[in-house]
Amino acid sequence: MVVDDEPRILTFIRVKMALAGYDVITTTMGQEAPELVRSQKPDVLLLDVLLGSVSGLDVLDRIRTFSQIPVIILTGKSFIADEALRLGANDYIAKPFDPEKLVEKVRNILDRRES
Repeated sequence: MVVDDEPRILTFIRVKMALAGYDVITTTMGQEAPELVRSQKPDVLLLDVLLGSVSGLDVLDRIRTFSQIPVIILTGKSFIADEALRLGANDYIAKPFDPEKLVEKVRNILDRRES
């Protein structure tokens, strides 16, 4: 699942992940992310920090009240990444990012989860 308020980035990530063999759920609305995690039960969450009306850190905090889904934070600010890791994110990737590195991070998290 990918949550990003920029449709262009969302589409780019969706296409890249689909080409790597993943089914992808997307939303531009941070507020609906917790309910999508509950109802769709994705294997991993790619979560942007700056989502407009809601912070990705707030979304992460809400999701951690009911799920231990692996979360990769997407951010351009290292101090935000540190805070996200303290709140329970599993990893982060700095924007702008190499799409191959993003796929690799997802693959690594899913491999660790399966073993």
